[in-house]
Amino acid sequence: MKLAVIAIGSLKERHYREACAEYLKRMNGMQPVDLIELREEFIAAEKDPSAVERALEKESRRILSRLQPEDLVVALASDGTTMDSVAFARMIDPSIHQDKKRCVFIIGSSHGLGQLVFDKCHEKLSFGPMTFPHELARVMLLEQLYRGQMIRRGSAYHK
Repeated sequence: MKLAVIAIGSLKERHYREACAEYLKRMNGMQPVDLIELREEFIAAEKDPSAVERALEKESRRILSRLQPEDLVVALASDGTTMDSVAFARMIDPSIHQDKKRCVFIIGSSHGLGQLVFDKCHEKLSFGPMTFPHELARVMLLEQLYRGQMIRRGSAYHK
């Protein structure tokens, strides 16, 4: 099973880009991750809920166009399930999801994800009740993908 991350927006801050690049590099020899960045919609009137909804719908359609029928789709969401790293390692274990070709994690913009994406998801994952910037969530997700692979290998990385 391949791994992919679909993220709305690009990382502008160098420290986030470098952290993501480091984890992607570490995973190259194992189960590499395909990182797909999609354009974030510009919202002229951020306080207008209908403008935000229209933007989320456009972003959702771009995300859905990148999904395949045999994907295991996991959205990062504040109301998602929390799990420890060992359970997360099981989630990305190809032997458990033999009917799936790819496990795709989706990270929305600062406005989150649209309902169209949540309707397509098999799982919603939360990093806990705290709020994190979506840029940091990307780093955290890539670190957990790396950690999950190290757990499955029996590495000392996971203590």
